[in-house]
Amino acid sequence: MTIGSQNDIDGLKEIGRIVAWTISEMKRQARAGMTTRELDDIGGRILEKHGAVPAPKSTYNFPGHTCISVNHDIAHGIPGNRKIGPGDLINIDVSAELGGYFADAGHSFTMPACDPSLTRLCQYAHDTMMKVISSLKHGVKLNEIGRIIQSEAEKGGYNVIKNLCSHGVGKSLHESPTEILPYYNKHDKRVLKAGMVITIEPFLSTGAGYAVEQRDGWTLTVPDNSFVAQHEHTIIITEDRPIIVTVA
Repeated sequence: MTIGSQNDIDGLKEIGRIVAWTISEMKRQARAGMTTRELDDIGGRILEKHGAVPAPKSTYNFPGHTCISVNHDIAHGIPGNRKIGPGDLINIDVSAELGGYFADAGHSFTMPACDPSLTRLCQYAHDTMMKVISSLKHGVKLNEIGRIIQSEAEKGGYNVIKNLCSHGVGKSLHESPTEILPYYNKHDKRVLKAGMVITIEPFLSTGAGYAVEQRDGWTLTVPDNSFVAQHEHTIIITEDRPIIVTVA
C-alpha cells in the first residue's frame, strides 16, 4: 500500500506494535521441552487479546496462528507436536491484521546451550536487515535492497536464500511491490517512493542458497544440513529514514 493519511500510519503502527509484542512474548516464554504448538498458542492468545487476526490463517488458511520453524526448517513451519530442544535455532514469523491494516515481522534466535556460531548468524542477519533499512528512502532503487543483502552476506561468510523475498504489505499480507529479491538484479528498474509500505526480510544461510517446500505444502527447508536465520520488519518509506512499524 501507499500511505494516504496519518490514519494509515497510526493503523500500521498499532498492528505493528501488536505483532512485535507477540514475537517478543513468544521468545520470552519459549522453553526446551515445549512443543511448537504450545508456543503458537501463546502467540494466538496475545493476538486475540488485542483483537488482531492472524494473517496466514485468514489469508491462506494456514494451520496455525504463527509460523514457527526449527533448525533446518527455515520458514512457514507448521506448529505441531515437535518439541523444542536445548540449542535449537528457532524462527518465529508473525503477521496479523487489525482494522484493515497488516503488519509482518520475523525473528530468529537460539535456545540456551546453543552453538556460538548460530548466535552469530542470528545477530548478523539482524544487523544486515537494519543496514538495509537505514539505507532506504524515497528515490532509492528497489534493487538496492538485494544488493546490500547480498553484499553483507558475502562479507559475513554467508549465502542468501534466493527464493525467499521481501514484499509489499499494508492492506493485505502480500501486495505490490512483489518479489523484492534478496540479491542484486540490474534489470529491476523500480524505485522506492515515499509512503510505500514494504517488508525487509533477509534469510542468511551457512550453506544452501535456496529453500525447498515439503510435502505438507507449507514448510520450507534447506536441502542440506545448513542453518538459516531470518529477521523481518515492516517499514514505511519516507523522504528520509524509514518508519519501522513492527516495534513494541
